[in-house]
Amino acid sequence: MATLSARALNRATLARQFLLERADLPAVTAIERLAGLQAQAPDSSYVGLWSRLRDFQVDELAKPLAAREVVRSTLMRGTVHLVTAEDALAFWPTMKPVVERGFLGHYSREIAGLDLGAIAGAGRDLLAGGHRTRAEIRTALADRWPGADPTTLAYAVNSLLPLAHVTPRGLWGQSGPVAFSLLDEWVGEPIADGIPLDDLVLRYLAAFGPATVRDAQVWSGLTKLKEVFERLRPRLRTFTDTEGKELFDLPDAPRPDPETPAPPRFLPEYDNVLLSHADRARVIPDGRRVPLPPGSGGRRGTLLVDGEFLAIWAIKGAKLTIESRKPLPDKDSITEEGERLLEFVVPGQEHEIRFGIGG
Repeated sequence: MATLSARALNRATLARQFLLERADLPAVTAIERLAGLQAQAPDSSYVGLWSRLRDFQVDELAKPLAAREVVRSTLMRGTVHLVTAEDALAFWPTMKPVVERGFLGHYSREIAGLDLGAIAGAGRDLLAGGHRTRAEIRTALADRWPGADPTTLAYAVNSLLPLAHVTPRGLWGQSGPVAFSLLDEWVGEPIADGIPLDDLVLRYLAAFGPATVRDAQVWSGLTKLKEVFERLRPRLRTFTDTEGKELFDLPDAPRPDPETPAPPRFLPEYDNVLLSHADRARVIPDGRRVPLPPGSGGRRGTLLVDGEFLAIWAIKGAKLTIESRKPLPDKDSITEEGERLLEFVVPGQEHEIRFGIGG
């Protein structure tokens, strides 16, 4: 088997994430090909798509969100993702054990003695035909389970039922409390049987490969995927990394020359490309933590330089601050991309860009 260096893996993943060259694709198509975008911060997906799509405009995501063609829902790793409506319906049954496991592990003490089936049923009744904020869910269930922690009850509903985060939260420049609807009612279609694991792994490799079995497990939160990869082995190509770990990939997926230039890319907080492998060295060679700052997103994030996470950025007013641990190369290209970012986030203003050294 051929050996792929960290740089080769970097370029392959960047190509599939549309981060080597911006793609000419509709936002909904890109979201489907990327198998979703991490979306804890509701505005982050706009910057994520701006970095990936040529001439991306806010309405290209805001309109399909408002039309419910794409939705924010708790899925892979038990975290909020922006996915197509079709994928939300298909992914939920497959990811449900992951979401439930995360909830049960975090709230094991608080849920002792509670009937989770009854709580889920009460939550479904509460949400039927409408939507509720987390505070409203908490208050309503606290009346029925007065001895239980109300926050735990609300998170039980969020974890045990297929839900969509409803708009206007998630629409650029708009705000509102976190509110939920039953996923099937929000989309207007029934929940599917669940995407087959073989198809899920193929989708993962198309968006993030080449990858190990453990990489796919980290991305999804699922376990015991080795037998899936073994079943798929005749359809895949295999490689090794520099440490001898076996990598799997789609035969015809892009694997660019490792020396392919990688332009600077401003990513939102908690971007998929930083989180979807067990071994993150292909994009984070120094192992630094991926920050998740508070807020609605879209004004803070991470900066890839030559394909690697080397700095963090923040926009305050019309000023972009870029902070790195050591001086960055190719500041002219970074500045040009930073100007374009500022024009996207805060258009029509007098912009300023500053570089700094920090932790």
